[in-house]
Amino acid sequence: MTDAQRPIVNPKNLKLDHWRRGSFFESSDVSFGALLGLKDIGIGYGEVPPGKSGCPFHNHHVGEELFIILEGEGTYRFGSERHAVGPGDILGAPAGGQETAHHLINTGTLPLKYLSISTIAATEICEYPDSGKFLARTRRPGEGQASFDFIGRAPSAADYWDGEPGF
Repeated sequence: MTDAQRPIVNPKNLKLDHWRRGSFFESSDVSFGALLGLKDIGIGYGEVPPGKSGCPFHNHHVGEELFIILEGEGTYRFGSERHAVGPGDILGAPAGGQETAHHLINTGTLPLKYLSISTIAATEICEYPDSGKFLARTRRPGEGQASFDFIGRAPSAADYWDGEPGF
């Protein structure tokens, strides 16, 4: 165990990073799996204000996510459905296509507080159905930051051989 690693972490003792994007996305959150010495499991804690969401509606093709609602009330948008959630609810987001797209929206009057747990895949593709974007990301083993990160929209009409020498 390194000096930064601990066997136990309590999110109330961690410094949260507050951020806001546009009028709908806002959160105070922190990732802390590395503090526990975890390399293949990501763990985070988030607090989302009323009327906001902590991330866009998205789905993963490789990684899986799990959310545990600690306090507050919200709506779990999952695929084409919406589910009311509250303290003690455990939400799954398996890898898959747009039928597993998901995000949490705070529909209550107090902050929505939750834990997020996810697999850390070396390579990931995410889709964002509301905006038509996709994300392609790879990580080198042992590195926290992406070594390749691309966000784009629907694929072009180019085929596999387009632009290659001799074509």
